[in-house]
Amino acid sequence: MELINIRLLVEDFDKCFQFYSEQLGFNVTWGKLGGEYASFTIGQAPNGTGLSIFKSDLMAQAIGNAEQALPSNMREKMALILKVDDVDATFEKLSAKGVVFINTPTDMTGWGMRAVHFRDPENNLIEIWSELPKEKWDKELQADADEFGG
Repeated sequence: MELINIRLLVEDFDKCFQFYSEQLGFNVTWGKLGGEYASFTIGQAPNGTGLSIFKSDLMAQAIGNAEQALPSNMREKMALILKVDDVDATFEKLSAKGVVFINTPTDMTGWGMRAVHFRDPENNLIEIWSELPKEKWDKELQADADEFGG
């Protein structure tokens, strides 16, 4: 098996298309406004893609559950995680493009990273992060890294 991309099933295709292509600046490899499917390159993703969006109603028809309601008022079951060179600079750049953040850039010493979170127009959770120097990691994470060769 080979992971080709992560596909988000969306209700408002155009709003999501604009968010990922214009606000986040992902390169469109397939699709356009008014469409039903689009894919985007993220960094050095294999096969020129990394994320796609597809109209939720069409997937529901394909798998036979169009009568089911979409989930709401629940905890996240997934998050899109994006590594960046500089969380603070990316935070400033995306804020200037209108991205609304849930929190501010924070050192997560137990995770070995600096991270910040926001949502796309369909309320999908997105995290951007960059690695902290190992001397800033907490002792437990450093011990785990030694044990697992990280």
